[in-house]
Formats: sequence, C-alpha cells, structure tokens
Amino acid sequence: MFIGHWAPAFAAAAYSKRAPKLGTLFIAGQLVDWGFFALATVGVEHMRIEPGATAMNPLDLYHMPYTHSLLGSAIWAIAFVVVLLLARRELTTALIGGLVVLSHWFVDLLVHRPDLTFAGGDSKIGFGIWNYPAIAIALELGITLAAFLWYVRKTKGPVMPPWILLALLLAMQSINWFGPEPQSAGIGLYLTALASFGIAAWVASWVGTTRRHISDRGLAGASPPR
Repeated sequence: MFIGHWAPAFAAAAYSKRAPKLGTLFIAGQLVDWGFFALATVGVEHMRIEPGATAMNPLDLYHMPYTHSLLGSAIWAIAFVVVLLLARRELTTALIGGLVVLSHWFVDLLVHRPDLTFAGGDSKIGFGIWNYPAIAIALELGITLAAFLWYVRKTKGPVMPPWILLALLLAMQSINWFGPEPQSAGIGLYLTALASFGIAAWVASWVGTTRRHISDRGLAGASPPR
C-alpha cells in the first residue's frame, strides 16, 4: 500500500472531533514506513530490488523486524501515543493516533507477499494481493476514496483544500504504479520515499487547518492545531 495507508487517517479525522489533526494523522498512517526508510538509510533494516518480486512492484523487503513486525508496529504505536499524550494531555486523542499507526501493519498484510512477521522471527506472512493488480488497484483506490469522502462529509471548511490533497495523493500513486521501476535500493530511493511522505503530511496539515469536525461550533480556523 501507498496512499491506502492514509485511509485510516481520513477515517479517524471523520470519526471523532477528538482525533489529532489531519497532518498528525498522516504522519501516524505512514510512521512505520518513516521508520523503515530511516533505518534502511543507516543499514539497520534492509530491502533490495528483485524484478518480479510481485506483479505490482519489485521490492524485496527481506529484513524489517523493527518496523514491519506486529510487535514492532505496536511499539511504534505506543511511542506515538506517548508523544501525543505529552503534547496534548488528552488520552482519546493519543489513542486514536496510536490506532492509526498500528493500522499500517494490517493494511500491509493484505497486499504484501509473505514478508511481515509477528515478532521479527523467521515465520513470515502476507496475503499477496500485489500479485493481483486489478484487485490491488481497486482496493487501494476504494479505501482511500471512501475514507476521503467520509472525511469531507464529516468536516466543514473551504471546498478546495481537501480536493487539492486528493489530487496530490492520486498523482503520487500514479507515479508509484506507472512510473519507472527503481533499479536499485539505496539512499536515493529511501530519501525519495521519505520526501513523498513529508510532502503529503505537509499538505494534509494545511488542509487540517482549514477544516473542523462538523459537530464543532464556530469557524473552521478557530480550533488550535493538534
């Protein structure tokens, strides 16, 4: 998954006015991948390019116990909860953010070939939907668009900002699917991935400042950012 990881971010923002702001939720949705590419940059976790690894992409994610094990993802989620608690002093807000972090592993479970683990051991799992492009494309677009439309329906504010964000996400996903495949795994690929996550989170943060939950009173820009 790529933009599909931001579906839980949209859904959380739509579900509760006590959720973190959208930019924070976008960081949460991809926090596990932020961690993976940061750790890969310093040689702690590893990937390589293997043409034909799956029908959708050539990524062989062969060593990522600290980010893409269920236990590792849970630790990242707990750390995010702690950070939000320290920043906001609001348990519900923190728990929603942590759940969005943890959602990453379960979304990946659907599409990855068996390269995920429960606790970093040798037994690996993954349902492999990336080997079925029509299903994978429909799934990623379907969950993202459904969550986005729910977010738009459950928030109020200027019309254009969320649609600008959606256009950006669709453009990124198109490049991910139809752009040239990477020839090797290395610092350039890792930094490109991190930059794409950062750009999406930055635009989502801007969108979040223009909107507030429909159950809130007052103007869209009146609430402080979370």
